Amino acid sequence: MQVERLWLRNFRNYDELALELSPGLITVTGANGLGKTNLLEAIGYLATLQSFRTAPADVIIQTTHDQGVVRGVINREGRELLIECELARSGRGRVMLNRQKLVRRRDLIGTVLVSVFTPDDLDLIKGSPSGRRNVLDDLVVARQRSNDKIRTDMDKVLRQRNALLKGLGGGKRMDEAAGSTLDVWDAKLSELGDRWADLRSETVAALLPELVLSHERLSGSTETVTCEYRPIWRDGGLANALAEARSNDIRRGVTTVGPHRDDLHIGLAGMPSRTHASQGEQRTLALSLRLAAHRHLAELHESSPILLLDDVFSELDPSRCAALVQALPPGQVFVSTAGPLPPETQPDQRLGFVDGLLSAQ
Repeated sequence: MQVERLWLRNFRNYDELALELSPGLITVTGANGLGKTNLLEAIGYLATLQSFRTAPADVIIQTTHDQGVVRGVINREGRELLIECELARSGRGRVMLNRQKLVRRRDLIGTVLVSVFTPDDLDLIKGSPSGRRNVLDDLVVARQRSNDKIRTDMDKVLRQRNALLKGLGGGKRMDEAAGSTLDVWDAKLSELGDRWADLRSETVAALLPELVLSHERLSGSTETVTCEYRPIWRDGGLANALAEARSNDIRRGVTTVGPHRDDLHIGLAGMPSRTHASQGEQRTLALSLRLAAHRHLAELHESSPILLLDDVFSELDPSRCAALVQALPPGQVFVSTAGPLPPETQPDQRLGFVDGLLSAQ
């Protein structure tokens, strides 16, 4: 899978950009602030219709314009796909696949696969559980696109349950009708939540061998890496957990137990990496997690996702930079850096900036 051609208009700092892109390793070099991350963000947008920097459309579109465009030709196993994304400052944008308008974002899921690593990924290890949940849940969907409906339905039910709980005023407005409605949402949430937990567990089991291997390649260490998904409500089922937590949920006005509160526990040498690993070890673990997910999807789908590595060398020591270059997977890989490339790097295409404009070097 690869991006063959890319066009941008009014996207971040790019007024107009047209690129012909090679398969294999593509390096994007230049000083900070020139648009290296913006380029990778645009490629990611073609796959997910959202920014990996979690930026809304009105931030991505240039301030002097009401619309921005990202267009790309993707080669997937010999088949060319034209994806055209029109971003709108107000209202809904438009997405077309091979000149056919897509009604729902879900219709594009799985068409193009990308894996992304950014400097902020350090928070995957040291940050709150929400970041780890999102990575795991995105991988669940990437493994099987139909899983997105389960995720979406579960999120809708959770919002409805929380809205009901909030409206109960800490129990002051609780009556028989509210109790019956809460029973309905509990039944729906427990069914979807149990299923989602199954999918998470299956995904973690499949991911762990790749995580161990990726970490060993990057660190040169054989320290034990663990990755576990073990919610406290799992053994008894979500229905029982919701029943036990109901009075507390009503009092607090929010759902306090379920998949939306779970964590993915990543350990190193028998200790929690979030609290006991050094910052260098945490960064290596975060990168190992991204590469493991990438390799797993490549094997599962028999097609390597496009890999986007933004500013990946800046916080790694020379030995780990060299190890990363050696460990880069096959397929199209974009690597951006403001500093020198490791001596071992042998790109198939070099992109750089001349007078502020990006071009092949």
